[in-house]
Amino acid sequence: MKITATSVYVGPNIYALFPVIRHTLDLGVLEDWPTGRLGAPFTDALLDRLPGLREHGCSYGEPGGFLRRLHEEEGTWLGHVMEHAAIELQNMAGAQVTFGKTRTAGTPGHYHMVYEYEQAEVGLEAGQLALALIHHLLPADLQPESAAKFDFPHQRDSFIRFAQRRALGPSTGALVAAAKARDIPWIRLNNQSLVQFGHGRFQRRIQATVTGETRHIAVSIASDKEETIRILGDLGLPVPRQKLVYHARDAVAQAERIGYPVVVKPLDANHGRGVSIRLTDEEQVKTAFEGARQHSNAVIVETFIEGLDHRMLVVNGELIAVSKRVPGHVVGDGRQTVAELVEEVNRDPRRGIGHEKVLTRLEFDDQAERHLAKRGYTRDSVPPAGETVFLRSTANLSTGGTAIDVTDIVHPDNREMAVRAVMAIGLDVGGVDFLTQDIAQSYKDIGGGICEVNAAPGFRMHVAPSEGKSRDVAGPVMEMLFPKDSPSRIPIAAITGTNGKTTTSRMLAHIFKLAGHTVGLATTDGVYIDGNLTVKGDMTGPLAAQMILRDPSVDAAVLETARGGLLRRGMGYENCDVGAVLNVAADHLGLNGIDTLEQLAQVKRIVVEVAKDTAVLNADDERCLKMADYTEAQNLCYVTMQPSHPLVREHIRAGCRAVVLEQGMNGQMIAIYDKGAHTPLLWTHLIPATLEGRAMHNVQNAMFAAAIAFSMGKKLENIRHGLRTFDASFFQAPGRMNVFDEHPFKVILDYGHNPAAVEAMCRLVQRLDISGRRLCVLTAPGDRRDEDLAEIARIAAGVFDHYILRRDDNLRGRGPDEVPTRLAALLAGHGVGADKVTIIPDEQEAIGAALAMARPLDLLLIFGDNITRCWKQIIYFKREGDPPAAAIAPLPLALEAGAELATLEGSTLIRDERGVRMAREVETAD
Repeated sequence: MKITATSVYVGPNIYALFPVIRHTLDLGVLEDWPTGRLGAPFTDALLDRLPGLREHGCSYGEPGGFLRRLHEEEGTWLGHVMEHAAIELQNMAGAQVTFGKTRTAGTPGHYHMVYEYEQAEVGLEAGQLALALIHHLLPADLQPESAAKFDFPHQRDSFIRFAQRRALGPSTGALVAAAKARDIPWIRLNNQSLVQFGHGRFQRRIQATVTGETRHIAVSIASDKEETIRILGDLGLPVPRQKLVYHARDAVAQAERIGYPVVVKPLDANHGRGVSIRLTDEEQVKTAFEGARQHSNAVIVETFIEGLDHRMLVVNGELIAVSKRVPGHVVGDGRQTVAELVEEVNRDPRRGIGHEKVLTRLEFDDQAERHLAKRGYTRDSVPPAGETVFLRSTANLSTGGTAIDVTDIVHPDNREMAVRAVMAIGLDVGGVDFLTQDIAQSYKDIGGGICEVNAAPGFRMHVAPSEGKSRDVAGPVMEMLFPKDSPSRIPIAAITGTNGKTTTSRMLAHIFKLAGHTVGLATTDGVYIDGNLTVKGDMTGPLAAQMILRDPSVDAAVLETARGGLLRRGMGYENCDVGAVLNVAADHLGLNGIDTLEQLAQVKRIVVEVAKDTAVLNADDERCLKMADYTEAQNLCYVTMQPSHPLVREHIRAGCRAVVLEQGMNGQMIAIYDKGAHTPLLWTHLIPATLEGRAMHNVQNAMFAAAIAFSMGKKLENIRHGLRTFDASFFQAPGRMNVFDEHPFKVILDYGHNPAAVEAMCRLVQRLDISGRRLCVLTAPGDRRDEDLAEIARIAAGVFDHYILRRDDNLRGRGPDEVPTRLAALLAGHGVGADKVTIIPDEQEAIGAALAMARPLDLLLIFGDNITRCWKQIIYFKREGDPPAAAIAPLPLALEAGAELATLEGSTLIRDERGVRMAREVETAD
């Protein structure tokens, strides 16, 4: 059995509405070996290594369901076994994942195996380990050579350690859980503890328990233990006497001056590293000094304060939790050695490696050996019954200490003292290490002292104490970062469909920009932030969405969402406010396992499945209409160009939302229905992108943009103004019906690359009043099916007086002349004469010939591939004998990335739809 392909989905996808991994498996000869045939030796060995599989419900939905699948009838196939093994391995490493499914990949012996993950690297490693385990458990004659040497216990433990290194720490995990509970989105920014909460300009960041609001100077002070004690002492707070030293002899001198017993510790270490307490003579101080110097050049010698160690957590000026911490220890029973007692303590299921569990395993190291030696013990000593033997001097949980919650008994004086200490240092989140015999009594009465104030205090002892009540310490941090009623999310619109999604996205972004927003726009052309192109290329997948949601300047996101990104990686974010599906038509069928329109519709409906507020659907498209059954959005908005649409009329009568194209005395009117109100929005001929209402596909795009904007709370005037100032120029919508009429003939450039797009442009050409001929440069991408080429030829046949047929630069599996030659034959089959067809495979040569062929009053429609190159070729075309044009120098930068001119928005330049005139005026202005 082998993995032939892997996809990691980072958001809602075709398999689930959360992150999953998909492995495509080839079972090979194992297709003939389901678990029933492998028998009890295989299943018993599997359950012995992964006992948690007994609790998997599988398709039965109850514990033991997977066991039934292993044994019933012929059993189950090994791809399904690998799915459950990958899930269980992640569970063993601490991940809370349950979802999986295994389905045929269409070829005998090949399967798509899908399972949930929390951390992608861990999920991938779990899949590899599951595969290796299955190979190891197979009968010898079915095993690969490597399986015999497989050591599962060693590999399992290595995997768990691998997972722990990449897991969120307990403090960060608690903050993430608190964010989820408050519906605050979060993004992990690295594989450590740097996390973003919220989106766009509402985001806040944390690293462990240091927040984006934590002052750097406060962290610097807290890291300097000497400075901390000085500041607190100046305020009259209880602190030990201390001195900073750099040499062992000075440490001894200061210890004698302060008075024994003393504490020796590094100036700026943490987690109790290098700390030695209750030192009573010169030799102990020298030894402790050398230990502290391993962690810091400067060492502190301070008064030893008798008392129990307490961690007091202060958040935003309020004491939230207090834990009494006890150093790692064992209790003698008069029979077992110290080593045996440690082993017994470590058998506690709550103890694990590092931060794997709520408690950390006890470990023997130099410090533990020294501690035992002080009492005259070794690891082989047998302590008397009831005697407590400490292995550490400090009570940090990371070294095996335990914590007891004492929040409810803290004396008010001690509470006030902790708050004053943290505020004096300037921390928004701080931990006070306070030594006292009894936290329930005032330090003013019984003494005690602050030994440290910690920036980035750990939360584990408060969230999961060894004894006592668990405290919600992360919640107050979230409430500090996001006070009540403050936003954490920016409005997100996800737009998909076969055609029109780029233009609709640009229209919507334009409306939002004119309404005062800083818009993040993801399209097939690139990522735009506030109108400026930041990343060029097809950016319609999860990477672009993450870029926009992380940008701290963005306060609205418009995300064009293409099928390719959904199929390869998922959406990349959990949900959107408005999800819109414009249409579902034949395009890219036969690729990535999507062979039918029904399958394509299933992919595109993901955006409405995750829409929270509104799903916007094309009521004139039957496949879009069916998506209404799959959304849980609060509102459903239909868009229709049929004012008498029976379902939409019923929807409107129920007081629901719809955008309808209505016929009036002066033309066609876009109208909005909502909550029983009928609001005429705008005449279509007033929208420049519709070419006076003739480009019906852009009329529909404008209706969708209006529906989405209205559903996202934009005012009607904002919507009207946005649509009236958006045109189909190269600079606002490159490759989307760009019109150039500076030549004696009219040219339209469009990126149409499927039958539906070609049909929309052909209908437009037929509506336009043209005195001359209609010419067309026609093609189709090489990866389209033969039936798609046939449909394009059928649609275009008879519409034009002459056809120039070409191919794209990227052949996508076709021969050099295959696409134009096939189109020529297909056009001939629809009655287009050979004298009306010219085959010129190269795009530049084909466009050059078409421009040369055009005469005054003609219309030339060009379906382009390299849009920028095509546009330049169109606007700079000049024939011998043409009247001289104004002498201008080309502006490659402006034409190469038209959005660069967005800085001119609001001037007369940006409103001119003809790129060449804009270029001339810019040069004149310069």
